[in-house]
Amino acid sequence: MLPLLLLISLGVGVLIGAVGVGGVLLIPALNVTAGLTIQQSMATALFTFIFTGIVGTWLFQKRGSIDWGITVPLCIGAALFGFLGAWANTWLDSRVLTLILAGLIVFAGVYTLRGSTGSHQEAFAGQRRRQQWLLAAIGAAVGFGSGLTGVGGPALSVPLLLLFGFSPLSAIGASQVIQILASVSGTLGNLQFGTIDFKLAAIVAVVEVIGVVIGVRIVHAVNAQVLRKAVAILCLLVGAGLALRAFGIL
Repeated sequence: MLPLLLLISLGVGVLIGAVGVGGVLLIPALNVTAGLTIQQSMATALFTFIFTGIVGTWLFQKRGSIDWGITVPLCIGAALFGFLGAWANTWLDSRVLTLILAGLIVFAGVYTLRGSTGSHQEAFAGQRRRQQWLLAAIGAAVGFGSGLTGVGGPALSVPLLLLFGFSPLSAIGASQVIQILASVSGTLGNLQFGTIDFKLAAIVAVVEVIGVVIGVRIVHAVNAQVLRKAVAILCLLVGAGLALRAFGIL
């Protein structure tokens, strides 16, 4: 089923580059098509997101779409808490992890579908210190969630940043950078506590990176609302499917 996995990986890369949400779909794909356990799928997916993050960051920076004032505190929080999330991953059984992952996927889908429904003004605008602490807290939540479930930073950071009034393009740009820190931190934990299929990860990462290049071109060239709705529906379906599978219905 390698061709199907590679096709999904390409789509995941496109979605990461275009709307910031998409990495969550790789974990169930690895679980179903490659036969990895849910923990192995999470660890392997998280490792590949290091490379999609590096390429996404480079491409967004070239276009001047990364607000480093937002990004730096996010990365600090993510780097500190990603390792803790990976450690916590080893203490939970696969059914609990699957349900957590399903919840995160549905959460990302709902917020992506609704779009930017929070305040049109950034939280704590004009109050730099408070905003920096808020961003660090968001980064900590993203890092811990990434390490715990193998979900890349964008799936968690983009919805949270939109909720607190940050612009979609700024959120997607920042998420490319936080993806690197959260993934590296979580992977360090997985190297000690988890299992990564490096051979499969290498193949998947190459295809994902190609997708990211395509996705970044799309988000800077066209209105991304159609893509946002499409990935939101995908997230809702995949999240529901994972939940049903955890309960033995599928």
